[in-house]
Amino acid sequence: MSQLPQSKSEIFWAFTWLALQGFGGVLPVAERELVDKKRWYTREEFLEEWAVAQVLPGPNVVNLAIIFGSRHFGLLGALAAIAGMLVFPMLALIVIAITYLHWGANPVVAGAIKGMGAVAAGLIAGTSLKLASALKKHPLGYLPAIGIASLCFILVALIRIPLVHVLLSLGILSIYLTYRRVKP
Repeated sequence: MSQLPQSKSEIFWAFTWLALQGFGGVLPVAERELVDKKRWYTREEFLEEWAVAQVLPGPNVVNLAIIFGSRHFGLLGALAAIAGMLVFPMLALIVIAITYLHWGANPVVAGAIKGMGAVAAGLIAGTSLKLASALKKHPLGYLPAIGIASLCFILVALIRIPLVHVLLSLGILSIYLTYRRVKP
């Protein structure tokens, strides 16, 4: 059972904290903060809203923040969530960019940045496996959903079909198959 945020400022600080932790891969952080710690979402609710956030233009987690804030406090909630996502991280990014300008050519710094990319990929893969359990309650079913996800990976990562084409085709297919299962 999910809980509700009590104020717009609570949303602002929660999304600020989420954004400040999300270097390179925010999905695991968002899931941990919003589902496990805050309990503002169940796993199923998070998975559904994350899916919506992914198909909208713009950064996924910013879309999720806008959806979440708007749902609970309307326009002001959406503005509080997006401000939380952007204000302090933007300031931190400016400081990091200035620092990188001075020491970016250092081999140790370059190696550290490459290492962070590998860690981010591992966090995203781990969170994806953790969220897969929520697919058991999806109307499409666990195996068809895993099959579509696997097909998406093969088409994008191995065959190198542009993501927009894969999302459009598999998205439409998924919507159609789910609709067939839930229609009255």
